[in-house]
Amino acid sequence: MTGEKWTIYWNEFSSDTYLYGSKIWYHGKNHVEFQNRLMPPGTVIKQWYSRTNYQMQRMEPSLPMIDGEGGYRVTVDIDCREGEAWLIRLIFYDKYDVEAGSVIIRDEMTDFQCPLKTYSYRMQLINGGMTHFHFHSVTIQETDLKANEEKEDLRRGKGRKKL
Repeated sequence: MTGEKWTIYWNEFSSDTYLYGSKIWYHGKNHVEFQNRLMPPGTVIKQWYSRTNYQMQRMEPSLPMIDGEGGYRVTVDIDCREGEAWLIRLIFYDKYDVEAGSVIIRDEMTDFQCPLKTYSYRMQLINGGMTHFHFHSVTIQETDLKANEEKEDLRRGKGRKKL
């Protein structure tokens, strides 16, 4: 692991949060409880942005700036009931706000690299069949993606072996 580490929390702003029939309790900075028994799977529950229009949205960016040259690790801390699931989708945009790619995260820890054209991105928390969960945080950390790939190749027996 190298580089910086950023922790993203669920702020108390209601914009970009699915509110229809939802009950939300803000227990603390790193503990938000969410309940909605009627929300269909695939619904975007919450969104975070790396770039915003303050005059229009009245909120500051909550995601760090990242580039397409580095590797990153996302660690998700969400507690939900057995058999229920969540998804995190990262959508990358170029400087003209055209989608340049996306990544779907289903595990608590995932490594990724964004497209080289990335100028901004957004992160979405998506309902994968949850009715009640506790959101704590999402952490994004810079990694040495090439070193991680080499270690994985060696573990699988695909890497170069020294004589």
